[in-house]
Amino acid sequence: MDALIETLATGLGSFLGFFVPIVAPFIFAISWAAFAWALIASQGSLDATWQWIRNLPLLLQGVVWLLFLPVVAGLWIYETTWPFVLRILLIVSLGGWNIWIFLPRGILGR
Repeated sequence: MDALIETLATGLGSFLGFFVPIVAPFIFAISWAAFAWALIASQGSLDATWQWIRNLPLLLQGVVWLLFLPVVAGLWIYETTWPFVLRILLIVSLGGWNIWIFLPRGILGR
């Protein structure tokens, strides 16, 4: 049993070691670019995306929130009734922070 757990943990660690620094920044950059495009060109698609997420079964909603937390939080902010300028400021700040936090250390000199 210990060998099985060790093998699974090592495999998961190797996957995450590759995924997080290499793939995740691209996924979030593309997600935020699509969000920005939708905000400018097709605000109805943001509303439709939010409704699609809200109509998922609760377990799947949790998975989507967990995997895409910053982007879904941006959708939630967009759907609030707060003043438009405040919503845009929060969404841009959240998107900028999300992209910055996933950039590899070598690029930022951290």
